[in-house]
Amino acid sequence: MKHLLSMEDAKDHVDEILDLAGKFKKNEIPGEPLAKKTLAMVFQKASTRTRISFEVGMYQLGGNALYLSTDDLQIGRGEPIEDTAKVMSRYVDGIMIRAKEHQDVLKLSKYSDIPVINGLTNLEHPCQAFADLLTIYESKKSFDVTLSYVGDGNNVCNSLLFASAFVGMNMNVVCPPQYRPDAEIVKKALKYAENSGSKIKITDDLEEGIKGTDVIYTDVWVSMGDEGEASKRISDLKGYQVNKNILNLANEKAIVMHCLPAIRGQEITEEIINCDQSAIWDQAENRLHAQKAILYKLLGK
Repeated sequence: MKHLLSMEDAKDHVDEILDLAGKFKKNEIPGEPLAKKTLAMVFQKASTRTRISFEVGMYQLGGNALYLSTDDLQIGRGEPIEDTAKVMSRYVDGIMIRAKEHQDVLKLSKYSDIPVINGLTNLEHPCQAFADLLTIYESKKSFDVTLSYVGDGNNVCNSLLFASAFVGMNMNVVCPPQYRPDAEIVKKALKYAENSGSKIKITDDLEEGIKGTDVIYTDVWVSMGDEGEASKRISDLKGYQVNKNILNLANEKAIVMHCLPAIRGQEITEEIINCDQSAIWDQAENRLHAQKAILYKLLGK
């Protein structure tokens, strides 16, 4: 695996990366395995968890991280992505990019001689999916469970479809028809699911998608870049709020997940964010351990 542009790139390495993440969380990997390594972090979008987890992760692994907004780079003034990729390849050991367009990440990797990590695009968020898998396994001790993703079938949902299919976890996507996840990713995930035994279902019926589930997952209804559609999205998705009524449909020991930031009172209620079944803060912490595993896998010896 040279790059992590899509969750699909890691299809043969999921178990290894999760095992590494668990070991990093338990401090079972000694020393500074990325000493003198440098990661360039390119941000076209704002970030809390992605920036902090990668920056702290590199520090804890003995390396350095450079924060670079598009205002800091000539790419913001029209320099081609391919030129930026070629130059960065001469300076640093890896690039993490949080981009507006998935095609920008693909182009960056095409002209880069070093590993490129997708820190989020409009199509996928593989780093989040690894943290989510780690959180689910820690809670359930198995992937023989059902994950129900409720709301907008966005980039996180797309990566979770791949992730579920790879580990044999069942996944229901519960959303209005116009907010379904990417059709090509659904098609690929269904193909992978045939081999793993995962069952994937797309439905707009809340009871059908959530009844008896083990994990309820949601995300914001208005992602970065969708602000112009905010009022329409809120109106279309208002029936898909994760609240007490939704939680009561799930398994008694179901956990609730949200990749954050959360708009309390919109896609999820304050009560559910802070309830005993919430795994949201463990999930946020696991971004650090998952990031360290990804960095170790791509930048290590």
